Amino acid sequence: MRVVTLLPSATEIVYALGVEPVGVSHECDHPPAAREKPSVNRSRVDPTASSGEINEQVAAAEESDGVYAIDRETLAELEPDLIVTQGVCDVCAVDHVVVAEAVEELGLDTDVLTLDVHSLDGLFESIHRVGAAVGRDERAAELVADLRERVAAVETTATRGETTPRVAVLDWLDPVMAAGHWVPEMIEMAGGTYGMEEDGAHSRPREWEEVVEYDPEVLVAAPCGFDVAQTRENLTDLTRRPGFDDLTAVRDGRAYVIDGHHYVNRSGPRLVDTLEFLAALVHPDLFETPPRDAVVELGTVRA
Repeated sequence: MRVVTLLPSATEIVYALGVEPVGVSHECDHPPAAREKPSVNRSRVDPTASSGEINEQVAAAEESDGVYAIDRETLAELEPDLIVTQGVCDVCAVDHVVVAEAVEELGLDTDVLTLDVHSLDGLFESIHRVGAAVGRDERAAELVADLRERVAAVETTATRGETTPRVAVLDWLDPVMAAGHWVPEMIEMAGGTYGMEEDGAHSRPREWEEVVEYDPEVLVAAPCGFDVAQTRENLTDLTRRPGFDDLTAVRDGRAYVIDGHHYVNRSGPRLVDTLEFLAALVHPDLFETPPRDAVVELGTVRA
């Protein structure tokens, strides 16, 4: 089957199921083999710009032709049997409406599978759906069973924690946005308290004063699309804010940067890795320290 995946998480899912896509999105970079595949879309936003500039570019793009454009010539050449896209966020990846328009204009005989993940259960359901679409139902069931086992292990271990610290996860820095979707439930699974957003809710801008009033005991900066290095470049968008140094998490050395691009904001199988990383930040005495290429102390990055 000829499969095109238009978001990184879908690319990770199909590879995990033993299927090699014939085309991917411009952001698909895991596993490394995905980088060698033809890109079927392009972004009208400069991903290397500052967080504030990206926010302005996204707003401008949404008012005109949208954040993403489909490379119709490449898509037609690939002749896919299945295109996997998403309906979660039209800023994070190509929206299913844009894909449907391209398929209709090109007259392609292809199925379009739209993933709409807002929770870990939603991720597991998506894996099953992709597995059914590509004829890998059994492998999908095995993968989901393994991921659920790891989630259960985190939850069981987290119950041994003596506290449930207040946690804030920020998936954008200018403006500040509190992470929603799967993040609230993962913090709770990890043994923390998440008072910044409801389970499954969309991430949304927040006033900085709200974060200060909440006063997290654990603070995580994980901007969408930013790895640790890019977050370092934009860190003053957070650290220069009034009252930042007075936050309990900062005073106690419990403020961190996580690779948001590959982990926190990517709704693929590695969300369970993210859960394990978050659990280690919430209860460092109960879980193994995360790898330094994925999670670093904010103070270290700041220096």
